[in-house]
Amino acid sequence: MSDKDKPIVIGIPVYQQVDLLDVTGPHEVFKWVPGFEVRLLAASTDTPIETRDGFRFLATHRFDDTKKLDVLWVPGGEPKALAPIMSGQKPRDLLDFLIRIGPHSIWVCSVCEGALLLAAAGLLNGYQATTHWAFIPCLKSFDEITVVKGLPRFHQDRNRLTGGGISSGLDESLHLVRLLRGDDAARDVQRTTQYYPKPPFPNDLEIPASCPFSW
Repeated sequence: MSDKDKPIVIGIPVYQQVDLLDVTGPHEVFKWVPGFEVRLLAASTDTPIETRDGFRFLATHRFDDTKKLDVLWVPGGEPKALAPIMSGQKPRDLLDFLIRIGPHSIWVCSVCEGALLLAAAGLLNGYQATTHWAFIPCLKSFDEITVVKGLPRFHQDRNRLTGGGISSGLDESLHLVRLLRGDDAARDVQRTTQYYPKPPFPNDLEIPASCPFSW
């Protein structure tokens, strides 16, 4: 079997109060690509995960059963849920998983505040990165990370791919498909999902002066 024919295993670690679209948007994109295997990872596959807006689902695979991933894709979530994870409070399941799996993954990706989880795990040290516009000051507090200027939908620095807020994960995941399977595959997914956005208002975002939460 050639490298092109090998399944690509994408792991999305999920946790209580994770953002729904951070998970389901990229999941939808990836599942349209032949040869992509997408796993929703958590400490348990029996305990329902409740998203920030109350949607409930079960993970498909356990952290402990995951030895390696081709792609680690980390979503953001409610800051009150992120704070104890980032500070290393018990249980440390997610943070320890990122520390264990991230250095050996071919691609390490995040969307929204997922970049803060990667940062807490040391996986963005020495890299350029971005995150949700409201949490840019939080990411800047990590001295070994260079936060890119402006508010890009996503940014790639070598094998690190970080995205802006929530819906940015759609653009970012399509870019990853393009990197892994080529232009035709990414174009096919974009056509299938009819992703040609035309929002009613232009970008009027401004980066806040300080991080809105602490950990």
